[in-house]
Amino acid sequence: MNRLQLLGCDKLYDESEIVVFGAPYDGTTSFKPGTRFAPNAIRLDSDAIETYSPYQNKDLEDMKISDIGDIELSYGEKNQVLDELYNATKKILNDDKTPFMIGGEHLVTYPAFKAVYEKYPNCQIIHFDAHTDLRQEFSGGKFSHASVMKRIHDLIGDNKIYQFGIRSGLKEEFQFAEKHNYIEKFSANTIKDILHLLNNKPVYITIDLDVLDPSIMPGTGTPEAGGLTFKELHNAILSLKGLNIVGADVVELSPEHDPSKSSNLVATKVIRELLMII
Repeated sequence: MNRLQLLGCDKLYDESEIVVFGAPYDGTTSFKPGTRFAPNAIRLDSDAIETYSPYQNKDLEDMKISDIGDIELSYGEKNQVLDELYNATKKILNDDKTPFMIGGEHLVTYPAFKAVYEKYPNCQIIHFDAHTDLRQEFSGGKFSHASVMKRIHDLIGDNKIYQFGIRSGLKEEFQFAEKHNYIEKFSANTIKDILHLLNNKPVYITIDLDVLDPSIMPGTGTPEAGGLTFKELHNAILSLKGLNIVGADVVELSPEHDPSKSSNLVATKVIRELLMII
């Protein structure tokens, strides 16, 4: 196969249990664009990362994971893009496989999660991010990277969204989160305390890479000082072991904003560890 693939994710689709796909979309980015280039930047630089994780004593080569490449999207047509990502995710679910999406900006989580939620109506979502993403609308639109978690709340209701690392947003967004969601500001130290609430429930994981401090992840469109270290995020990921994870994504790498490409490698390592937890 000539196209790029994520490290170790080279199994045939029919024999896979997890399906990786790219969502190269940044149509509502409000600061620095470029996340549309993330999926292939991650694939290209993933050759620098080992498939074996000494943290988990697992190897991606031993897992049934297929990378099917990027979804072909209708750039400039936001509603059509959302439909295309929804349909792609739904097909993976209909084939009894677990979808794992690489963004792209954070809005791409909405159509993927919507498809997952339709199959698993009691699905909960764990959200790592620097930002609340709970605006009712942004720049005159309801569907934006800044409102994606509000749109998901509209779908699933109260007490099903668990937010960690949040350190930026409107006052009203924080007030909404404190009333309707679970939110831990600035860190992810309490994640183990909520896991009992998720036992046997389907769970979706979304990781916005700007949850990490810009000193670790400069390659993102909306960097926010005061973020998690890699070790803190990694420990939080490892704590998810044993949950019924039915879908996941890693979003908001903007590779052009880190000429060193270190951010690409950090993103790849986050993806590797999350895939192994699933």
